[in-house]
Amino acid sequence: MKKILFLLAITFILFSCSSDNNNSSNEEAMYFPPIGSTTWETKTAASLGWNESEIQPLLDYLELKNTKGFIILHNGKIVMENYFNGHSANDTWYWASAGKTLTATVTGIAEQEGYLNINDKVSDYLGTGWTSAPSLKENLITNKHLLTMSSGLDDALGDDVSPSNLQYIADAGTRWAYHNVYVKLQDVVAQATGQTWSNYFNTKLRDRIGMTGGAWIQTGGLSVYWSTTRNMARFGLLALNNGKWQNNQIVPISYMQNATSTSQNINLAYGYLWWLNGKSSYHLPQSQYQFNGSLIPSAPSDLYCALGKNDQKIYVVPSKKLVIIRMGNAADGSNFALSDFDDVLWQKINAVIN
Repeated sequence: MKKILFLLAITFILFSCSSDNNNSSNEEAMYFPPIGSTTWETKTAASLGWNESEIQPLLDYLELKNTKGFIILHNGKIVMENYFNGHSANDTWYWASAGKTLTATVTGIAEQEGYLNINDKVSDYLGTGWTSAPSLKENLITNKHLLTMSSGLDDALGDDVSPSNLQYIADAGTRWAYHNVYVKLQDVVAQATGQTWSNYFNTKLRDRIGMTGGAWIQTGGLSVYWSTTRNMARFGLLALNNGKWQNNQIVPISYMQNATSTSQNINLAYGYLWWLNGKSSYHLPQSQYQFNGSLIPSAPSDLYCALGKNDQKIYVVPSKKLVIIRMGNAADGSNFALSDFDDVLWQKINAVIN
């Protein structure tokens, strides 16, 4: 009897292992579009069991809301790619503040290469007097404070990041405020590497994931990234894969995980220039008020996103292996980063994918 039970147990184990191997082999591998090519594999909504009858209402809504480019990737492959209002696949558009995540990513690459440490004070790289704050207060500000929007500098003075306009309002780390002072990280990277920001960005990030044709354009005192919708999708795919592109770990996994997790205890919905869904509260740009609840209630709780002025969006949803891109003019008037459009758009997307 014991021999029979032993044989049955062995058979069960072998069957389980075989079943696990079959499930593993049936799971689709993550796809990465080739570098230097316009080839990008697709899959159908039907193959994913999505609700095809809800696709047209989603497209109608996107067009109505001044969208120019829209892409959904699943496991790296294109499921939807649509252009509206005279825009095309070859046209470029600005990322606005969604491009902050590019700066955060390249900062992580520079740290991995030993050029900088995010816990160092900014003045170690830019020298003293890069703000008009008293030197004791200026020296409190680290690279990480710029990554997390907690520099303590006055956010009510506009986009100008010249020293005279970067004024002390609170000690670094004690106040969260959405501020374009983050752009100083580009100066830190340039100083630390001995290269121009654009050159380092191009060689260490853009070219390695095939974001061809994109460029940093000076707009006022800020450097704003412009690219095609597909190039934005390539970056979203890198983020979905924790900084890995095919077999190349371009950004350290630990850094990407920190970048897409709560980075300070004031705005729980903010990482390293990434916005985070599913937290118990959040702050909005130009406000010190804490809102209770999730950033985008209709979206998956594990979503993290790059959000730019006038509704430039990169949504990344690890649990669903999705990257969703939206470029265009503001859906409703002008806005900063987050708007009601996000939640309504996700209601439309959910109708398709669920």
